[in-house]
Amino acid sequence: MAPTKVLTGARVVLPTGTVDDGRVIVEGTRIADTAPDAPGSVETIDVSGHWLVPGFVDLHNHGGGGASFAGGTAEEVLQGVHTHRLHGTTTVVASAVTGDLDFLARHAGMLAELAQQGDIAGIHFEGPFISPCRKGAHDEELLRDPDPAEVRKLIDAAHGHARMMTLATELPGGLDSVRLLVEHGVIAAVGHTDATYEQTVAAIDAGATVATHLFNAMPVLGHRAPGPIAALLEDERVTVELINDGTHLHPAALQLAFHHAGPRRVAFITDAMDAAGFGDGRYMLGPMEVEVAEGVARLVEGGSIAGSTLTLDRAFQRAVTVDGLPVEDVVQAISATPARLLGLDDRIGSLEPGKDADLVLLDADFALKGVMRRGEWVVAPQLG
Repeated sequence: MAPTKVLTGARVVLPTGTVDDGRVIVEGTRIADTAPDAPGSVETIDVSGHWLVPGFVDLHNHGGGGASFAGGTAEEVLQGVHTHRLHGTTTVVASAVTGDLDFLARHAGMLAELAQQGDIAGIHFEGPFISPCRKGAHDEELLRDPDPAEVRKLIDAAHGHARMMTLATELPGGLDSVRLLVEHGVIAAVGHTDATYEQTVAAIDAGATVATHLFNAMPVLGHRAPGPIAALLEDERVTVELINDGTHLHPAALQLAFHHAGPRRVAFITDAMDAAGFGDGRYMLGPMEVEVAEGVARLVEGGSIAGSTLTLDRAFQRAVTVDGLPVEDVVQAISATPARLLGLDDRIGSLEPGKDADLVLLDADFALKGVMRRGEWVVAPQLG
């Protein structure tokens, strides 16, 4: 049996606040609640001068490391998962993109097997039930109205591992599809939508609880026609996704969301595609060709932003050093809030006794220095 690991000296961010010169004890795959009984089997690791925070949880991610969650093989999906683990994301939901319905169902079956094995935390269907007016990097020819029967087909194909579906809820069948998702325990997310304020309120009342990458792929906030942004920000039942890469959002937009929603209703996501953690070049996002230049992904045809190359360690560092958010709020938005939304907060999302030993070690400048997942180092810290 692996020795008990005792990490000492770090600034440890707990649900109750930050503890200076803190200590976290890891026994097996879990965080222990008491000191080990046998000192001879203890490995003490001095991480003084660092921050120790929970592993990151990504609700919305299409791939990384040159591999696609949206269309890749099981081996390619695992390659992308490993890439994001190297950047602190110890829990990831695999996001699909718009495609042929039969293909999406088959692909969901493969992803469901990976979810059953614990490699991913479930499946997010982003499309095909979205608005052609706000399609972004989705193939317009494959878009369709959210027919509840077709929504049910994808839910069934995921074999209990569908976590979330993004819908343009103003389309015919939208509200009935939201209700169907809720009945089956799947998060209904409003996104890629051209809805009015009133239509978005109706979707929330029907059970929608997430805003897919707030501000992006939806009408702008207007003073006479406030659109979906106002409805999603004002309602305490809604969690808003934010892509904090400096491209998708102006810092003022991020501050606006945090001011109105607060860290308990904000989930930082990557919306990453294959190029995350890999580099510039040409890639495929579903059936769409993407050019990545200087870390920004855009469709070859039309130039729309096509996901991101973001990793959550960069999102964390930017949130603290550029946006000036308190570390505790960033931890909430990048770990605790998405874990709670997924219904996994009994196991992940915070540093508490009995939970999985998913940890991220950051230096004083919030650069990643170590990653532990379920008690094993994914990135071993180089200290001293």
